[in-house]
Formats: sequence, C-alpha cells, structure tokens
Amino acid sequence: MATKVRGVKGATTTNGTTAEDVLTATAQLLNVLIEENGIDQDDVAAVQFTTSPDLVAEFPAVAAREQLGWNDVPLMCSHEMARPGALAQCIRILIFWNTDKAQNEVKHAYLNEAAKLRPDLSTANT
Repeated sequence: MATKVRGVKGATTTNGTTAEDVLTATAQLLNVLIEENGIDQDDVAAVQFTTSPDLVAEFPAVAAREQLGWNDVPLMCSHEMARPGALAQCIRILIFWNTDKAQNEVKHAYLNEAAKLRPDLSTANT
C-alpha cells in the first residue's frame, strides 16, 4: 500500500486546570497514540491540539515540544466550541501521520472522562 496521510485521533481529560495538568494529560495521550500506532516523529506531518474553553494555563503543544522533542513538527493549538454540556477539562489531539497503514488500522485513544466521547474508536479506554 502507498503512503498516505492518516488521521490519528485522541482525547483525554485533565485532573485540574493548571499548566502542569495540561502538560501531564497531553503527554500521556500523545504517548498512548504513539505507542499504539508505532508513530515515528519523522512521519508526522502536523498535529492539531484543542482544549475545552476552561483550559487556558498552557498550550498542549508545549508537551510535544518539551517532553517529546517534536521541535520540527508543525503544531497548532485552538479551543473547542463553548457548547453547553460539552466535556470540561478536555484535550483533543489530531495527528496527521504519513503511513502505509489503512485508515481502519489506525488506533485511536480516548482516556479518562473522554472515553465516553468515542468508545467505538478507542483501544485504550483506561
């Protein structure tokens, strides 16, 4: 199969709203997505991070740069819509990954309270 860009999705929730909470939860989710899929930094085209509107203490991309050394990967952060009833303290990640795997072979991860968002797509509902 030819190399294509695939989307690897994941979400998690934090234990609080501090910078440390954001960085810890982001690193945990990134590590699960990397491990589950065998992602190599050199194959990552870009990463989009979003947070619920209540998480403003730190950019999740900082975890990718500082803890994983992803300094050459384009990283972007934004907020999710402030929809009533939406999950609070939530971080979402979408990795654009160059791979030979088919989209149905990609493993997504939804951790902590975010597991209820898409249990059908998650292999790491812990």
